[in-house]
Amino acid sequence: MSASAIYILDMKGKVLISRNYRGDIEMNVIEKFMQLLLEKEDESQLSPIFENGDVAFVYIKYNNVYLVCTTKINANVIMVLSFLYKCVRVFCEYFKELEEESIRDNFVIVYELLDELMDFGFPQSTDSKILQEYITQEGHKLEDVRPPPALTQTVSWRSEGLKYRKNEVFLDVIESVNLLVSSNGNVLRSEINGAIKMRVYLSGMPELRLGLNDKVLFETTGRTKNKGVELEDVKFHQCVRLSRFENDRTISFVPPDGEFELMSYRLNTQVKPLIWIESSIEKHSHSRVEYMVKAKSQFKRRSTANNVEIIIPVPSDADTGRFKTTCGTVKYVPEKNSMIWSMKSFPGGKEFLMRAHFQLPSVQSEDQEAKPPIQVKFEIPYFTTSGIQVRYLKIIEKSGYQALPWVRYITQNGDYQIRTQ
Repeated sequence: MSASAIYILDMKGKVLISRNYRGDIEMNVIEKFMQLLLEKEDESQLSPIFENGDVAFVYIKYNNVYLVCTTKINANVIMVLSFLYKCVRVFCEYFKELEEESIRDNFVIVYELLDELMDFGFPQSTDSKILQEYITQEGHKLEDVRPPPALTQTVSWRSEGLKYRKNEVFLDVIESVNLLVSSNGNVLRSEINGAIKMRVYLSGMPELRLGLNDKVLFETTGRTKNKGVELEDVKFHQCVRLSRFENDRTISFVPPDGEFELMSYRLNTQVKPLIWIESSIEKHSHSRVEYMVKAKSQFKRRSTANNVEIIIPVPSDADTGRFKTTCGTVKYVPEKNSMIWSMKSFPGGKEFLMRAHFQLPSVQSEDQEAKPPIQVKFEIPYFTTSGIQVRYLKIIEKSGYQALPWVRYITQNGDYQIRTQ
């Protein structure tokens, strides 16, 4: 969401307390807040957000105070509002009631809470039970210097005291390819949806650091020297320290126990179809229909696609077919009005041919039936279309135990369709 600053104001608009998180917006812009608020009230156009130039004010009113976040125009307003309500809940846990007097009486604690609730404009710990472990009612922290979060055991997504005889981490990079090809062979849509999924079986409270290869770029990195793959719509699990990522692109986190999705991303770029399908369909009126389907793998020879299925639609009145193929098997599935060409393995740089012949016992106009597209299913291990690779996965735990990280890459079909003539 990325908020620039937060303010708590009294009913006259006077600042009781404020915290600048990013330094990208002048703090004195808050002076315009009350004026704009009154203008909106006069015009009966009150909303929880309004703009002034390139600055947006997002606010809530609670009792006799306003909580206001300033941010750039393109921020996620729902997330900012959600954060403000979480702040109210935390303050009420500490002071029983949030009002002007409680802010003035506890400004030291409020400052400390604002430091912990948000880091560089991103929400961090908003769990009051966790915050109360190291920010006390007396207004000072339990420790002079707060140790790294990995050592505090104050993360709501991981239990304390976990122990495993064998410490292991399994990381899967899984990419799904969405493709739509027109009947004349033009690629109409091409997209990759990726995810990094993990299974973590580690003792204690470890910190993990994940490094990706330099080919991978994230949005707004500003890096344009080398050819890279820009990932869009990147979403992280709540365990990732977003402030660290914002600064140096390091993915640092204290993982949940067991299985979870660390991050997801999208790659909206023209990619070469991994399995290319060409089809020729000849329909002989009142008698039969003949198919010739050619499948070509367009990935490197050292890779192999497994469990390939090419699902080819056939007329609903087709009779049992006859098939001939240079690889794999074909079966007719009448309940799906399809035939399925299956290949257990399809090496890169190969081309295979399939012919099919169906009798048509009934007469039907050529335009009566819709023509569903050919669908392709596959899975290619040890391969990613985007080129994303894990450079390192470091596991740091205070007891110093050795852990085994396992990394696997899989590319599979998503919505992969080729229209027919």
